[in-house]
Amino acid sequence: MKKVEAIIKPFKLDEVKEALSEIGVQGMTVTEVKGFGRTGGKREVYRGSAYVVDFVPKVKVEVVVPDDLLLPLIEAVENAAKTGRIGDGKIFVSPIEEAVRIRTGERGEDAI
Repeated sequence: MKKVEAIIKPFKLDEVKEALSEIGVQGMTVTEVKGFGRTGGKREVYRGSAYVVDFVPKVKVEVVVPDDLLLPLIEAVENAAKTGRIGDGKIFVSPIEEAVRIRTGERGEDAI
């Protein structure tokens, strides 16, 4: 099993959610986050004064999937979240050793 974390632009969430449901993903966790990458944020002007907005609003989508769904999931997120502009986001993949569904006690892939 793998855990996929995708940091995306907030307005792309519905497209990503739809793309994931089309490949059979049944659940996900979504969190509103803030951060910045190589660009270091962006400059804004407020009442004539320039300042830097260090943290840009993003959405983090977390999904745990069986190994055989990993590549289709990455492609689905990449295609749905891409705008071609700076700040489209990142996708991170981590191994998951165990999963337990608390209600039923199911373990492993049965729990996801």
